[in-house]
Amino acid sequence: MLYVIAIAISAAAGFIAGIIFIKKSGEAKLSHADEISRKIIEEAQRDAERKIRESEIEIKDKKLEAKLKFEREAEAKRREAERLFRRIKEREKNIERKGELMTRKERETVAREKEVILKEKSIVAKDERLTRLLDEENAKLQRIGRMTTEEARHQLLANLESQVRHESAQMIKDIRDRAKETAEHEAKEVITMAIQRCATDHVVETTVTTVALPNDEIKGRIIGREGRNIRAFENSTGVEVTVDDTPEAVTVSAFDPVRREVAKIALEKLISNGRIHPVRIEEVVKKASEEVKEDVKKAGEDMVLEVGIAGLNPELIKYIGRLKYRRSYGQNVLQHSKEVAYLAELIASQLDLDANLAKRAGLLHDIGKATDQSHEGTHAKISADLCERYGESDIIVNAVAAHHEEAEPKSLIAVILQAADAISGSRPGARTETLEAYIERVEKLESVAASFTGVEKAYAIQAGREVRIMVEPKKISDLEAEHLAREIANRIEAELKYPGQIRVTVIREVKAIEYAK
Repeated sequence: MLYVIAIAISAAAGFIAGIIFIKKSGEAKLSHADEISRKIIEEAQRDAERKIRESEIEIKDKKLEAKLKFEREAEAKRREAERLFRRIKEREKNIERKGELMTRKERETVAREKEVILKEKSIVAKDERLTRLLDEENAKLQRIGRMTTEEARHQLLANLESQVRHESAQMIKDIRDRAKETAEHEAKEVITMAIQRCATDHVVETTVTTVALPNDEIKGRIIGREGRNIRAFENSTGVEVTVDDTPEAVTVSAFDPVRREVAKIALEKLISNGRIHPVRIEEVVKKASEEVKEDVKKAGEDMVLEVGIAGLNPELIKYIGRLKYRRSYGQNVLQHSKEVAYLAELIASQLDLDANLAKRAGLLHDIGKATDQSHEGTHAKISADLCERYGESDIIVNAVAAHHEEAEPKSLIAVILQAADAISGSRPGARTETLEAYIERVEKLESVAASFTGVEKAYAIQAGREVRIMVEPKKISDLEAEHLAREIANRIEAELKYPGQIRVTVIREVKAIEYAK
């Protein structure tokens, strides 16, 4: 019994000891887990602090980089502003010098006018004295020689003729001597005044466009090996590209502003892309032509919306857009048409007439100037034909046809349009006649060259001193190209009036294109 009790007590004690051991083991594991958790938390906190520091450093670096970039851009803008300021100062100095020159010339002109007046008075006095002497000599001859009046007159005239010949010969010699002394100085002054009066900024802007370059190294790529790139570009666009010593710029010149705009866009695309070769040039020129067409369409739609005219045929809107690139006597035709539309509207309103009809006629009156040389006739006739073709009323067609008195006006709207067009064109500073005459001459030059069989394209370049003709190689051989150049030159000599000489260049180019698949 005691043995059983002892075993029971031992079992109980062992059970209790096991429970105590298990409890202590659990507490130890719990303590160990707490320690691990604490270490993990501390490690996470250290990682978080490290990432925060790295983020702060990164933010500071970005701020510093942004600050440096801003400073560089600010410095570049400051240099550009200084450059523009220097250019403005130079222009101001040029204007001041021109003003001083004009003032000096005015003073010289006034002095010369006074001198001329004095000479006229002296001549009148000498003429009176000569008449008196003639009368005295006549009377003397009649008394002494018993000559008749007719005989005395012949004798006197013979004496005077001999005297006048001697005096005139001496005068001519003196004039020639003075001319030799002052010819060079006077010639320089005359040429300087002619340049100042004719070669104005306005004319330059209408015939030349400057294209900016990122650096001067790109000029060599524009020219290409042996000039093939620049020739391909000029042949594709019909413009003249001038690459000179002007820093970071080339100039594109052509009398046709649409051609010049296409060339400018194409050249800018080629420069930005960097790939410049003949095949790429043709692709880019084609894309640029499409962009200009879209711009023409948008310009026409914007102008119609601005003026407030509804119901125009879409084709007429395209012609209106093309006027954006046309100039007449140096005046932008699109802006001139808008001005005439507003003037016609105001005049018609004052006379209680249909103002909208007058405004519509004003906007369309010069639309014929948007056509090329394939349309024959004056621009007033072409404009009227276009209006009639695209459904405009008889009143507008007649008003447009009669705005230069080439047709009989049949309504008051036609008379109002004549007045509005004259007001817009005659206001001070509106037009320069020399540019219009130049454009007409160059267009005629291209028209003559394009009239020959086998001619694909004809472009007048170098201010009309050269006409460059591209022919179809299947229709014109090399020998025929030489003969064609001579025929075109003969036609130009017979039909055109021009200063100096015109170079006729016929280009025959054969291309073979194949694709590797």
